[in-house]
Amino acid sequence: MKYLNKIATAFCSVALGLMALTSCEGGDLYSINGPDWMSSKIDSIANSKGGGEDDDDIEGLHEDVYNIGKEDLTSGFWTLGKTYVIPAGEKWQAQFNLTVNPDNKYYKNFYLVLNEWTGGPDVGTEYGVIRYDNDPTKNSEWGDGIDRKLVGGNFTNSSGDDDIDGSVQQMNGKITLTVDRANGGLYIEMKNGTLTKTYTQTTPFPTGTDGTGDICCRVGVEGSLVSFIGSTIEPIGGYTSAEDKEPLGMILNGVPKKVLQGMTMEETFANVTATIDYGPGVTKDVKFDELSLQVIPDMANLGKKTLVAAYAKTFKGEPCNPVIGSAEFEVVDKMYTCVGATDNSTAFWGDHSEMMKVSAGETFAARFTNYTSGQNNWNNFVIVLTKANGDEYAVVRADNYGWGAGYENNPNLVTSGGQTDWGAWLAAMDGAKVTTAVTNNGDGTADVLAVMEGTDGVTYSQEYKGIAIDDPDDFYFHFTVDGSHIEFDDVVGAEDNSTAFWGAHSVDFIVPEGKTVTTRIKNFSNLQNNWNNTCVVLTSDGTNEYAVVRADNYGWGTGYEDNPNLVTSGGQTDWGAWLAAMDDAYMTISVTNHGSSADVKMVMVGNDGVTYYQDYLGIIISNDLMFRFTVDGSHLIFE
Repeated sequence: MKYLNKIATAFCSVALGLMALTSCEGGDLYSINGPDWMSSKIDSIANSKGGGEDDDDIEGLHEDVYNIGKEDLTSGFWTLGKTYVIPAGEKWQAQFNLTVNPDNKYYKNFYLVLNEWTGGPDVGTEYGVIRYDNDPTKNSEWGDGIDRKLVGGNFTNSSGDDDIDGSVQQMNGKITLTVDRANGGLYIEMKNGTLTKTYTQTTPFPTGTDGTGDICCRVGVEGSLVSFIGSTIEPIGGYTSAEDKEPLGMILNGVPKKVLQGMTMEETFANVTATIDYGPGVTKDVKFDELSLQVIPDMANLGKKTLVAAYAKTFKGEPCNPVIGSAEFEVVDKMYTCVGATDNSTAFWGDHSEMMKVSAGETFAARFTNYTSGQNNWNNFVIVLTKANGDEYAVVRADNYGWGAGYENNPNLVTSGGQTDWGAWLAAMDGAKVTTAVTNNGDGTADVLAVMEGTDGVTYSQEYKGIAIDDPDDFYFHFTVDGSHIEFDDVVGAEDNSTAFWGAHSVDFIVPEGKTVTTRIKNFSNLQNNWNNTCVVLTSDGTNEYAVVRADNYGWGTGYEDNPNLVTSGGQTDWGAWLAAMDDAYMTISVTNHGSSADVKMVMVGNDGVTYYQDYLGIIISNDLMFRFTVDGSHLIFE
C-alpha cells in the first residue's frame, strides 16, 4: 500500500479519470459509516451541552479535534490517541465525546495509559492502565504502578460472568479527564456528569521514585469511539485544528492477497476500506462504496494486479482534489486451504485448522505461507497445544510470546529469545514461507520450532522448548490466526500433473535418531497408473539414498532391495478403487529413525472417504536420516 505522492503517473491518470465520473455521486460522503443508532447517538452527543463541563470551565483548554477509533465501533484493543507529556507538579485536562458500543460489554469504553517519558520518539516503561469502568472483580485497571485500592468514584456497575452491564450506556457523553501531579503524587479523574471514576495517590508517582520525572498519557479505545475536543497540554506532534482539511494521503485496508478468477469487483472488494490522512492526528476511514476503484491491468486474467483507489473529499465532506492509493493482489484459478480470511480481517481465535495428534517421541512438521496485516508483531500465525478435548497446554505465537498452564511459571521453559530487529521481521512475515515442527518428547514436555523464510530473503527462527504437558498420550495441536491468515500452498509438481518422475522435489526433513517426523500432504494424480502418486525419498544427507518408496507398495535402493528384515503392508485389496481415490487424497506420512533402520508409514484418506494404509518397516540406514517427497505424473500440496 502506498501514499498518493508515490503512485506512478499512470495510476494517477486512471484514478483521476474515475473521479471525474464518480467521486461526487451518492450525496454527502461524510455521513457516519455505521448503523442508524450510531449516527443518531453521535449527533445527540455533539448537540448536547449536558453531562459534562463546558469548554469555558477548563482554563487553558486548546482546540484539539480528532478521533480515536473507527466510527463503526470495530476498533480493537490498544487503539491509542496522541501522547501528552505531564511534568511533575503540573496538571493536564482534556475533554472528548465518548460513544460506547451497544453490546454493553463493560470494557468497551476508554482507558488511560501511563508511561515513563524519555523524550521520544517512543514512550518508556509502562506504569499502568486505568479504564473508565470500575469492576473490582475484573481488569478495570492494571499495571505494576497502579494500586487498585486507590480507585474511587460512584460506579455501581457489576458485569458478571458474561461481561454484560446494563449501565454501560451511562458512560456516553462528554468526558472531562484530569491528570494532576501536584506535590509529587497523582490524582486522576474521569467524569461525564453522571459517572465519575478517580485514582488518588498521595505518595510519589511512579511508586519507588521521588515523583519528579516526566510521565506521558495516551487515551485508548476498544470497540468504542473517542472524539477529542480539546487539551490543556499540547500533544507530541501538535494540536489538531477543527478547520476543514484536504486529504494528504491514503492507505488501503483489507485488500485480499489472492482473488479467485471470475469474481466481480463488488464481490472482491466489498470489505475494503481506506484510511484517509488529513495531517498529524487526523484520519478518517471510508468504505468501499465511497472510493473510486480500478484494477490494472484487469480483473479477468490470471496474475499479479494493482488496485488503484481515489478519494476526493475534505475532512468535512466537501469536494476537493483527489488522493490516490494502491495495493497489490493476485488473480488465481485455485484457492488453497486457508486458515483466516485472505484480507487478514480475521480476529484472534476467529478461525482454526483441524487438530493434529502428535504421539510420544513424534514431531509433526507443517509447511505454509504466512500473511499478516502488518499492524503488530502478534498479527501472525499462532500454534495451540491441547488435549483431545480442547483443554490447553499452551498457546505460542510467532513472535516469542506465549501463555497457558504449561508455559507460565515454567522454570524449564527455554525460548529462542526473539528477533534482533522486530520491524524487519514483521515486514518480512507477509508472504513468508514457514516450516513448523511440534515435538512430543514423551517425557511430559513438548517443543515448538518455527523456521520462517522471510520475503526479505532472511531466515528467522522461533523456538519454545520444555512446554509442560501432563499426558504425553493425549497431545494435539492446531493453528489459529490474529489479523492474519495462513495458506497451505507449498506445491511440489505442476498442478496439471504433468511433472515426470523425479521432476520436482520438496524440502528435506531431518529425522534425529530415536525420533519420528510426521507431515501431511494433499496428493493429486493423473490416475493413469498406480505409481502416478507421491514418493518418499530416504537419504543420509539429501543425496546419498537409502531407499525410495511409493504410495503403492513398491520401492528400491540399497536399504530396500535384498533386505531380509523389510516388512511392507502388502498393498491394497482393490487397486482400482485405491487409485481412483488418490486424486485429492490426504496423506499423513511418518518416518522413524531407529538408528540402523527406518520405518515409513503412510495413512491415506481417499476422496471416497476410505482410509488406506501403506507401511515400509526395517529399511536399512546408518544413523543420519533425512526424507523428502518427489512426484511422478502427480503433484502434492503441504497441509
